Order: sequence, then C-alpha cells, then structure tokens
Amino acid sequence: MHLYRRSSRVQSAVHCLTSNRSANIRSPPSALGYQYQQQSRNFGKEMKDEYGSMTSEGETFEAKDFVLESGASLPQAQLRYQTYGNLNQRKDNVIVVCHALTGNASLHAWWGELLGKKKAFDTEKYMIVCCNILGSCYGSTNPQSIDPTTGSTYGKKFPDISVKDTVKFQLKLLKEELQISSIKAVVGGSFGGMQAMEYAIQAGSQVGDYFSEDGSPYIRSVVPIACGAYHTAWQIAISEVQRQAIYADPMWKEDPFQATTGLEIARQLGMISYRTPQGYQKKFGRKLRSDNTPLYGSQALWQVKSYLEYQGLKFIDRFDPVTYVKLTEQMDSHNIARNRAATVEEALNMIEIPMCVLGIDSDVLYPLSDQEEIAASVPKSELKIINSNDGHDGFLLEQDQVARHIVNFLTAIK
Repeated sequence: MHLYRRSSRVQSAVHCLTSNRSANIRSPPSALGYQYQQQSRNFGKEMKDEYGSMTSEGETFEAKDFVLESGASLPQAQLRYQTYGNLNQRKDNVIVVCHALTGNASLHAWWGELLGKKKAFDTEKYMIVCCNILGSCYGSTNPQSIDPTTGSTYGKKFPDISVKDTVKFQLKLLKEELQISSIKAVVGGSFGGMQAMEYAIQAGSQVGDYFSEDGSPYIRSVVPIACGAYHTAWQIAISEVQRQAIYADPMWKEDPFQATTGLEIARQLGMISYRTPQGYQKKFGRKLRSDNTPLYGSQALWQVKSYLEYQGLKFIDRFDPVTYVKLTEQMDSHNIARNRAATVEEALNMIEIPMCVLGIDSDVLYPLSDQEEIAASVPKSELKIINSNDGHDGFLLEQDQVARHIVNFLTAIK
C-alpha cells in the first residue's frame, strides 16, 4: 500500500517561483544588512510554524476549455493533486482534504500528524485525495502559466476564479479522472473550509449538480474548519489591505512578479491576523533582541519585529505577488448563497448531508460567530470548539484536537 504517490507526469517539483526568477533580484546586502537578515531569521523562529517543506509535487489533471463562473474560460486548465492510501472496490472510501490560502497538495507537509495508519486520515481505511486550488502556484494553472491564446504568461490578466470554480474543477477530477463513485467526507480549514462548504452545496444539497448512481448526494459529509458561509466585510478588508501593500510596491506596475517587498508586508499583516494578542504577548512581550538596542524609538529592535520580518522573508522564497493577489480575491468570492438562494440562511438550509463545524475559540479572523451561523442553519450539523491560544492558525497547530473531532465524526458516517 502506498502512503502517498508521486506521478511520473509531474512537470516539475518546484515551488511558486517558477516565473518569479527567484523573486529576489536584489542588490547583495551589506555585511551589516546580511547580519540583520540572519538575526531576523533566528529571532523569527519564535512561534511554532504552520507549514513544512512546500513543493508542487503530485499528479496533474488537465481539462480543455474549462468554463468559469464569470463566463470566461481557461483553454488549458491544470490541477495538481496527491493521493494517499488505496481505493476500495466500491470506489467510495474517499476523503477529500482541501488546503488553505498558501498551502499545496502535499497533505503530509502541513497536516502530517493526521495522516497515516490509525490516524484521522487512516491510509489503511481510506483513499485520501488532496487537491491544489485552481489558480495556486503549487502546480495548477495560475498567473505564471502560459496563456495558450497569447503565448505569454497570464500575469495580472489571469481570469477571476471563484471558490465555486475551484470546487467544480476538483469534482471534475474526482468523477472523471479518478472515477470515484462517492466521497465519504470533505475536510478543510480556512480557505479549505470554504471549499468544504462549496462541496456541500455543489454535491450535498437540494441545488447540487453531483449525485451518486443511486441518486444520493455525491458527498456524504463535510467538516469545515475555521471559516464562514461567506467572506464578511471584516475578512475582505483584511485581504484588501494586504493587496494594497503589494500594489504600493513600485515593481507592481513594471514587473508585478517582482513586487516582493509588498508581498513581504502583506504576509506580515496576514501573520498578525492569524494569531492572537495573547499569543504575541506571551511569546514576545516587549522583549528586545539584545541589551545593546535602544529601549524604544526607530532604532529599537523588538523581537516581534524580527518574527514578522522573518515570516515575510521566508514567504517570498515560496510565493509570488500576483498569485497572492488573485488567491485572496478568490477567497473574497466565497458566498454559498450567490445565484442559489435569497439569503445565506436559506442556502445553508438546503444542505442535506451531515456536517461537523469546527471553530477556534481565539480566532479573530474567522470568529466563532461565523461557525455558529453555519451550525444554526444546516439541518444535520454539529459545532465543536477547538481550544487554542494560537488564533486562526489553531486549525493547523492544534492537530490533536482537530484529529479527535474528525475521527469521532467520521466514525458515525457510513
């Protein structure tokens, strides 16, 4: 039995800097600047990291002329994915796991404690499929891809893609390429949770388009974690200020893939929203890097500053500015009621399959009120709370709690 498979059809296993020309065509730092960067990296490793090694490894599904919700189309759409475990004879022992904003199809790299024999994603019982997001730079068609109609990279002209589009393309993979008859559960956190909600509508509701051969919903259950039924004004605002940081980079107009200073700042803003005031205070307080730094003012070297700088520097080594803008816009598209129901409550009430909603008690980005709204209107739903001081990132860091809730829920699902 394979724990995970790598396809010989993979074009490359590089990360998101394929067209970014390593995003770091910068003047070499001075000796003092280099020392400052190294100190930032060292001091920055103060909080537990949410991701392991990030690559675009996996298999590739391709479809011609994939029509998007907007009416535009991708002449040659590709989706990177990975599978773990084996499909049973009925082709229905499948769990789909959806990743967050900057994740990839390598489930073992970021939810590894949940994957394997006798774990939540038990590779002896299930075949687990983890799909990349359409538009992500980890192996799927994205702004760095070549537009077949022009022969040039899409860049900023990459079409608007919605969460609905991403899930529609993933469902196409599951039914047509993998020929899966039914999905036991879809699980995802953050942006992955939005995809799980979209799966529930597209393949587990009264207005769904996907069914099993016996007429039952194609998706038998979902576990959305740390997300809402739509992106709120609060969440759009946080996405927008990150995009504005990228737009303000002088390189955005000239060579947008090189707007990495703006991307660093965008990532720093994101890292603040992913955690909590209590978490930052406990880890950093008002600590300084050394006894030789001023106690305040423009020359004060706060440890929290080093952490944020480290996160920014690390991020531009694996992501590009245009993709980041496009993916945050895709998150902002999230609204399960659009063109389906008059209200979100009405759309939620259409979902027919069991749902276990997980919320994090300290999440300031996707607060518990978002999950409570879902659980209050989905007929067969339950709400479970993850206790954490890590805020939104608790869905990645509190793996024991997440695993326990998933196992308990899946045990009750046929």
